[in-house]
Amino acid sequence: MQFEAVLFDCDGVLVDSEPITIGVLRDMLEEQGWAMSAQECMALFVGKSVKEEGALIQAHTGVPVTEAWLTRFRERRNEALERNLVAVRNIHAAVASIHARHQGRIACASGADRFKVELQLRKVGLINFFEGRIFSGMELARSKPAPDVYLAAAGALSVNPARCAVVEDTVTGVTAGVAAGATVFGYSPPEAGHDSAEALRRAGASHIFTDMALLPAILEPSSTGPRS
Repeated sequence: MQFEAVLFDCDGVLVDSEPITIGVLRDMLEEQGWAMSAQECMALFVGKSVKEEGALIQAHTGVPVTEAWLTRFRERRNEALERNLVAVRNIHAAVASIHARHQGRIACASGADRFKVELQLRKVGLINFFEGRIFSGMELARSKPAPDVYLAAAGALSVNPARCAVVEDTVTGVTAGVAAGATVFGYSPPEAGHDSAEALRRAGASHIFTDMALLPAILEPSSTGPRS
């Protein structure tokens, strides 16, 4: 299929933010009495909205996830991202190539809040590729795994979702892309492990790839895309 637009998730796809964000969350939860390893916290919360997991957090800590709580979390998260955030390996060249090939018909469709997404894209030097085409699930009735943010991005680009490629790295995000009717490409770098790749495939990813340097070729209509 020749795709008319490419829709990127942000965290874990464009920027290597998840260990930073999850680390801040793990620290806050431990301060409130819920201790767990970084790996355990990642398994529970990666790809999900902290706000929407408020009931789980309160059940383990006894502390309600209020707007004040979320504000403290976001402040600590943003400070950590400003200090430590880096881009996903090889993403700059991949995005530049895909942006040129699709004549700018690319977008960033994230479940995170807009401030975080824009902060991150500016920090790693990707904002110019996506400015004006950034979509936040937090601004819609439903965030991922619902398809709303991908439907909004496709609609803004005037492209049928079935003609869109979605690039995701979590089961939650793959589920959203599949529900939108798009073809989903699952990014699973070697450090994520075999189980991660299999989970993305089970969630409906049509292709699994391990390096962003491969993505432009995978999206070519003449390529079936490598499978790993």
